[in-house]
Amino acid sequence: MNLKIGVIKGDGIGPEIVTEAMKVLNKVAEVYGHTCDYTQLLMGGASIDVHGVPLTDETIAEAKACDAVLMGSIGGDAKTSPWYKLEPSKRPEAGLLKIRKALNLFANLRPAVLYDELKGACPLKEEITEGGFDMMIMRELTGGLYFGERKTEEVNGVMTAQDSLTYNEEEIRRIAKRGFDIAMKRRKKVTSVDKANVLDSSRLWRKVVKEVAKDYPEVELTDMLVDNCAMQLVRDPKQFDVILTENMFGDILSDEASMVTGSIGMLSSASLGATKLGLYEPSHGSAPDIAGQNKANPIATILSAAMMLRYSFDLEEEADVVENAVKQVLKDGYRTIDIMADGKTCVGTTEMGDLIAERI
Repeated sequence: MNLKIGVIKGDGIGPEIVTEAMKVLNKVAEVYGHTCDYTQLLMGGASIDVHGVPLTDETIAEAKACDAVLMGSIGGDAKTSPWYKLEPSKRPEAGLLKIRKALNLFANLRPAVLYDELKGACPLKEEITEGGFDMMIMRELTGGLYFGERKTEEVNGVMTAQDSLTYNEEEIRRIAKRGFDIAMKRRKKVTSVDKANVLDSSRLWRKVVKEVAKDYPEVELTDMLVDNCAMQLVRDPKQFDVILTENMFGDILSDEASMVTGSIGMLSSASLGATKLGLYEPSHGSAPDIAGQNKANPIATILSAAMMLRYSFDLEEEADVVENAVKQVLKDGYRTIDIMADGKTCVGTTEMGDLIAERI
């Protein structure tokens, strides 16, 4: 198979970690008889430096012509970088919102996995996490509060700010279907998270999700209020398989889940739409303080590449092989500095990429 992959190396540690993910993809292609056809794309600060904007229309067109897009990290140090002296719509992160919207990527998948080899990094008690856990947070990405109308104005002499949270049933139905489809490939359990005791949008969310569930009789559906879910994530994370939720709740819960694993440098993510075209990126930031020092952990980006093989190319076996290579490297005692522990071997970014590629 010829894999047409758009590559956004991005800012900070982005170029280093994406290079390692490409190294692993090239090894997979070699072993399984595929070819990787890469198109380099500029976005974020790297695009601002060349074009003056975080994302050009030409780049969007090039991305649409690819089968999938693999991305590093976007942004710099907000205190010192000249990018953050620009108006908000011209800053690096604005490119992210724009590309998600342009590619119609409405579903964000963030796995939160506690590897047995890294359980010492988990901040929870060992009896809670015994045996590890593996959940997928499915977040609606293009609706809700972040995309609603907003304004700040003076009303009766008082400054007043307003944000609107809007969902229609089609937006809810398409993310729910995606969530149930993912659950069918996993442990067949969906926890739908909302605030239906207060919000009209959540009441509609709950109603539509229940309708979609009827088409998936094998999948167990549970409704959970968002405040309870935030508590349950630290009380008993093993209960979750797929957490399905709206944009802001998903933003908050996925960050909480990532901290529960104890190692954000390990967590991948995918943004998907109605077609096979997806955007794959690590959950962590651009870490400009360690950029260019061969210290960054490339595993989240490599695991994002595995998600790309699974969801955009339907290459299940190849995705499994990459994930198992990561587990084997950890089992063999190799660590980057962010997940380093006593008695382990500390390696740099390129060495970690080499070690994972060798095990494919």
